[in-house]
Amino acid sequence: MINEIFAGGKLNSDEFLKDMYDDEYFPKFLVDKLKEFIIELTVYLETGSHSLEEIQQELDELTRHINDMQAEFEESDSEIETAARESIMETIKTILIYFDVNINIDDAVRQRNW
Repeated sequence: MINEIFAGGKLNSDEFLKDMYDDEYFPKFLVDKLKEFIIELTVYLETGSHSLEEIQQELDELTRHINDMQAEFEESDSEIETAARESIMETIKTILIYFDVNINIDDAVRQRNW
């Protein structure tokens, strides 16, 4: 997955949350919304030098947005379950690697309720 996201030495956002897009269980419009939150993280990381504390705050905000989406998934007869968790965490982990951010993935999503 990392190679696909790092296509041509750049982040390929088309590969973000790929497993969720490939699974009909997850409504595409909600995966799109989730992806937008993740893209906001990448834009933040691209726009300058940030301390690990500042990046962690941004990750906490992203995680809270994802937490808030749980009800929307449930309303659409879906949920943020194992496959979704793995896809979300793999995408975030790959972004952190790309930007050389030394934050463990479990710490990165420490605010998660999913």
